[in-house]
Amino acid sequence: MVERVIATKEALHLIEHLKEAHGPLMFHQSGGCCDGSSPMCYQLGEFRTGESDLLLGEIGETPFYISKDQYEYWKHTQLIIDAVNGRGGMFSLEGPEGKRFLTRSRVFTEEENKELEEK
Repeated sequence: MVERVIATKEALHLIEHLKEAHGPLMFHQSGGCCDGSSPMCYQLGEFRTGESDLLLGEIGETPFYISKDQYEYWKHTQLIIDAVNGRGGMFSLEGPEGKRFLTRSRVFTEEENKELEEK
């Protein structure tokens, strides 16, 4: 089963750590501005989603949203959420942890695109 968003082991570990400290979480893929194109992690419900946002999937049992406009640019790619050393986004929960979430991507294969179209 092809997923539009997945997470590395490092990212899943950081998500669990943040859940222990903050409770249920959510992600929104930033489309620029202050924090570039970083995946932003919030307490569940802290960031208001609306009609212009899509639920892309879940990572670590945590919903992951992206704006419809941003999705149009990235719909042919799988987002791979990683965690690396460094300063996180100033609005994202991992900021004080000395780690930051990072979005990597890869282009879906023809077979994967066909499977996604059938969903």
